[in-house]
Amino acid sequence: MHALANPARFLRLARPLTTWSLLIGVTLALIGVAAGLFFTPPDYLQGETVRILYIHVPAAWLGMAGWLGIAGASVSQIVWRHPLAAIAGRAVAPAGATFAAICLITGSIWGRPTWGTWWEWDGRLTSMLILFFMYLGYIALGSAERERGGERRIAAIYGLVGAINLPIIHYSVLWWRTLHQGQSITVTGSSIDNSLLWPLPLTMIGFTCLFTAVALMRMRAELAETKVEARMRRLSA
Repeated sequence: MHALANPARFLRLARPLTTWSLLIGVTLALIGVAAGLFFTPPDYLQGETVRILYIHVPAAWLGMAGWLGIAGASVSQIVWRHPLAAIAGRAVAPAGATFAAICLITGSIWGRPTWGTWWEWDGRLTSMLILFFMYLGYIALGSAERERGGERRIAAIYGLVGAINLPIIHYSVLWWRTLHQGQSITVTGSSIDNSLLWPLPLTMIGFTCLFTAVALMRMRAELAETKVEARMRRLSA
């Protein structure tokens, strides 16, 4: 991690990694979604609506993983004062917010024919909605800190405190009676039939690679903008 503290060294690694992540992500996501739409059978209970899981499940995972990345960047900023930590947190936040929003939207679409309602204030849905608003708050704090010209720690502390919501989201279906179904996939196996399950790893990996590519592109863009701003200041001095 400390080897990447040098921006030039980080950029040498980030450029090819961005390209490969984007290519792999687009390829696997398209193959997985197409396979889920056209090459899997309808569910015996939910029918055709079950196909939304190929987008909903990766979106839920990345919505939570994005905040886990923010928390990791916050630790690096507060404890080790990593020079790229705040930039990484700001880069991850919009992608995490986007996937959290996709999770909420697809969950609502899935819930309408399954539960008979677009929305229910149960533990899983409510805590995921809170996570989305937390992303918006982090984006606002990060932008304000950057405009003030310093890497203050308010956004980092907020990122750490907000991580408390992650186990709440994960265990909400166990802690409270809820419309949302329990975990279908665990370390010991899956309750989803293999005829429906096989495209899901493709979309999981594909969307994760796309998430990585977007975060890297945003980090590279901010580093380039910072370099331009520093050069302009030198020229105006």
